[in-house]
Amino acid sequence: MAGSPQASSKLPTDPTTTTAAQAQSQFTIPAATALTLLGQADENLIALEKQLDADIHVRGNEVTLTGAQGDVAFAEQVFTELLALAGKGQHIGADVVRRTVGMLAGDSSESPADVLSMNILSRRGRTIRPKTLNQKRYVDAIDEHTVVFGIGPAGTGKTYLAMAKAVQALQAKDVNRIILTRPAVEAGERLGFLPGTLYEKIDPYLRPLYDALHDMVDPESIPSLIQSGTIEIAPLAYMRGRAQPVSSTVLTPAGFRPIGELQVGDLVIGSDGQPTPVLGVFPQGEKDIYRVTTQDGASTLCSGDHLWAVATRDDRRRGKPLRVLETREMIGNLRANHYHRYELPLLSKPVEFPPQAVPMDAYALGLLLGDGCLTGSTTPSFATDDPELAAALEHTSDGITVRARGGVDYVLNRVRAPGDVITLENPVTAALRGLDLWGGRSETKFVPEKYLYNTSEVRLSVLQGLLDADGGPVTQDGRTCRVQYSTTSPRLRDDVLFLAQSLGGIAYHRSRAAEGRKPGHANGRDVTYRHDAYVIDIRLPADFAPFRLRRKLDTWDSAGGGRPSRYIDSIEPVGTDKAVCIQVAAEDSLYVTENFLLTHNTLNDAFILLDEAQNTTPEQMKMFLTRLGFGSKIVVTGDVTQVDLPGGQRSGLRVVREILEEVDDVYFSTLGSSDVVRHRLVGDIVDAYEKWQAERDAEDGDAQPQGKRGKNSTASDGVKGDG
Repeated sequence: MAGSPQASSKLPTDPTTTTAAQAQSQFTIPAATALTLLGQADENLIALEKQLDADIHVRGNEVTLTGAQGDVAFAEQVFTELLALAGKGQHIGADVVRRTVGMLAGDSSESPADVLSMNILSRRGRTIRPKTLNQKRYVDAIDEHTVVFGIGPAGTGKTYLAMAKAVQALQAKDVNRIILTRPAVEAGERLGFLPGTLYEKIDPYLRPLYDALHDMVDPESIPSLIQSGTIEIAPLAYMRGRAQPVSSTVLTPAGFRPIGELQVGDLVIGSDGQPTPVLGVFPQGEKDIYRVTTQDGASTLCSGDHLWAVATRDDRRRGKPLRVLETREMIGNLRANHYHRYELPLLSKPVEFPPQAVPMDAYALGLLLGDGCLTGSTTPSFATDDPELAAALEHTSDGITVRARGGVDYVLNRVRAPGDVITLENPVTAALRGLDLWGGRSETKFVPEKYLYNTSEVRLSVLQGLLDADGGPVTQDGRTCRVQYSTTSPRLRDDVLFLAQSLGGIAYHRSRAAEGRKPGHANGRDVTYRHDAYVIDIRLPADFAPFRLRRKLDTWDSAGGGRPSRYIDSIEPVGTDKAVCIQVAAEDSLYVTENFLLTHNTLNDAFILLDEAQNTTPEQMKMFLTRLGFGSKIVVTGDVTQVDLPGGQRSGLRVVREILEEVDDVYFSTLGSSDVVRHRLVGDIVDAYEKWQAERDAEDGDAQPQGKRGKNSTASDGVKGDG
């Protein structure tokens, strides 16, 4: 069969019969691939002669196969596959010959040429690819499933191939970060007895991951990738973190609750303002705690490895997605060229609390809280120099007429119907009394919870009433418009912050002390200040107009309200505390914590590799798997014959198969001695140990009375016990 490599795939399938017991087949291999096929000094030919039962004779580029008909047919298959590999420009060595023969001898219908030519990564002339059929199935499973377990002895390439797939996914932008982790337990050693710092202690355990990474990524770029959070390498124990103190509050549909009180199934508020269920709650014990504060004064507490979704100025300019960084990664790196480096996301939509019936229109309440007299010593009144507001108050208040008393003063009288008795209560007075607002003064005013924890329409109406009455737009040349509000009530100050932040905006506040302030002037006389004042600057999303009053709204429209933004301003240690982390079902894994800050602790858009997983406990394995976020992929590798857990603890890698075997999108790939890609002797060693273990288990089983054998003595992996 002379011709091209394509023609070489058409080797004879019906060998010429020479005797009843023997057959012969002749074909010509292309001259261009002869050296590649036969190898230097005929090393591949020698390997073929050892592997095949058919007699092989080569003269020039003509090959003759002689032997039993089945042996000749099998040899033809081997040559067909090797010629196909050579035609693709693949290097063929004795190891490739051995693996090709081994694959064809198996039951699979897959072509060894397809398996051995499947490229994952190429770097500096070196290509990483599967070398056995099981390895190809393992690699295919990583592409097709979200969670893959690679279980097999040392040297089968389970970690190396998973690392290659991780780098491939990062380069293809299928994920935006790689997380590599191992349990810090090896051969009974304990970290506390090792010399050096924590990172020096754990470095030997993580070194195999570093070494594999250096084979696949430019070593000079690795430090910057680690610093930016694109690649994270950490012991498994660090994956348990990402926590907040148990006293830190999280927003729920019923209001803020301590995170330590939450349970699986409870609802918290996500970044879209909607409730999302809690999927997991993980107590963390004592943790180092930091206070993260933003430039608008909002703050919350969290652990050093708590996760934050952030964007840099360059990220926004280039349209990149949010990057995920740990708290400790940002310390000392919060500013660049005098501007804040890390911007936090804000609510994409306002928080939606369950609707509640309210006794008074929300806008009318805002007007009265701003410029109303609610002392209880007289009929409710309202002061404004905008008749438009007086008309709006009358329009939104049932059973009330707003009567001008002169100047800026208006009184709110009940509308009397024929036959009404004079003792009937003013509707506004009745509503304010029911809200515990009647009898209050300017320094004690507040927004009732019925209005705070209500729909976004109700909250916006209250805020518009407050701003129309006692706030206003502040314009500056060349800058967008700020919205400012002032009050002498610390409680009302906090409520205005709540209203603005719950709508997806931000609010700054500052204090103006009464003591030492220059007196005001009214009616020809000085008026001293008796209470501190609080000035609040507000920015709302573009969808929300802060005013209804036409003159204020026109000013705001003409200048533009700008874009609310929130940046991390400082991160300071505050000691230690008991902490807990939660996992939520929201697609972006974000939830609302104190001051409407958005944070999260699961791993989205990441390729996560857990190596040496046989040294995890069942609890650690559950913790790790439930860290899975949206757009992420997990690969878990380990060797169940080399468990180093102390005290006879069960291996989480053993238990997980029993639990997740039937779960969709979870795949278990088992590799064996035939998949060992190290020195050939390693596979023989693995086989010898498995044979010895099987004999030992059989002897132990015969020595035990029937019905009293331990539950691990029939383990499907052939290893008794868990280490």
